[in-house]
Amino acid sequence: MRILIIGGTGLISSELAAQAAAAGHDLTLVTRGRSALAAPPGTSTIHADATDASSLREALHGMRLRGERFDSVVQFIAFTPEHVAADVETFAPLTDQYVLVATSAAYQTFDRLHPLTEDTPQENLYWEYARLKAECERALRGSGIPWTIVRPAHTYGDSKIPGYTGNSSHPWTLVDRMRRGADIVLPGDGTSLWTLTHASDVAAGMLGLLSNPAALGEAVHITSDEALTWRGIHAAIARAAGLTDEQFAAQAVCVPSDALVAARPSEAGGIYGDKMHPAVYDTSTIKRLVPGWEARVPFEQGVAAAIAWFEADPARQQVNEAANAMLDAVARIYRDALDRVRDEVGP
Repeated sequence: MRILIIGGTGLISSELAAQAAAAGHDLTLVTRGRSALAAPPGTSTIHADATDASSLREALHGMRLRGERFDSVVQFIAFTPEHVAADVETFAPLTDQYVLVATSAAYQTFDRLHPLTEDTPQENLYWEYARLKAECERALRGSGIPWTIVRPAHTYGDSKIPGYTGNSSHPWTLVDRMRRGADIVLPGDGTSLWTLTHASDVAAGMLGLLSNPAALGEAVHITSDEALTWRGIHAAIARAAGLTDEQFAAQAVCVPSDALVAARPSEAGGIYGDKMHPAVYDTSTIKRLVPGWEARVPFEQGVAAAIAWFEADPARQQVNEAANAMLDAVARIYRDALDRVRDEVGP
């Protein structure tokens, strides 16, 4: 199979590239050439700005003249419907399947436990990123190019230790807080269910969709069936970081999402539009389209491997001091409030 991946150096895309190369597929990556991540052995690389249609078309011009085609083109970095529309014009002569990587964050949220299916309406009132991804889907559906849509949910891997807030750009921040005894901020009361999926499992599902006739015209999310509470997620990270359950319980402090958004307004979209709502997924579609696929990496195992990856190179252990200050301040306010309740209201 001949595959073109646009943006092959991200969390999921690099895993997809590695798996495709390991399976012996003819793989080409389109990147800007700025990532320190090496392409898999035997991979062809095209250096171009894939957000600039003219630049991308110029880079692909020789292939078009030679009549070369890709079985599948996988687009990871299209974030606007205009980009998708330009891609359709670029790749219609070059591929039999255009795969758009969208997001499950576009799904409508519910005030009860509601397993999400691919037919769940797309409505996100708070997060522009999710709304634009939904618009990308709509631009693709009526385009005429053979398409498949993939909707990953919250994905983690070796270079990404997941958290609720404050560690996105520097994932080691959360582990550092745990190990030095700082407060571990949990959202709400920590009992909302959330689904995390290892990047290798998402990539395996995606690879099974490529050049798969049954996947044409299908939108599919690829997630684990393991739904954990936010308290359970943080407890698993703490155990992998070497804390006892007693240490974790002593450090954990519950803070409403409203307070976290007030402290960091830039997080409003991701919190109000995504993480504060329970997310449990029906995975029957991906299992139907890719027989034998299942998410194989349990969170306890995956997060332990991620911590080991960071420990292997101290240069990876960067900490976000601004996020640390915010989390310290918010946790202190809520611990003080609990003390006041005990002193003024308690027996």
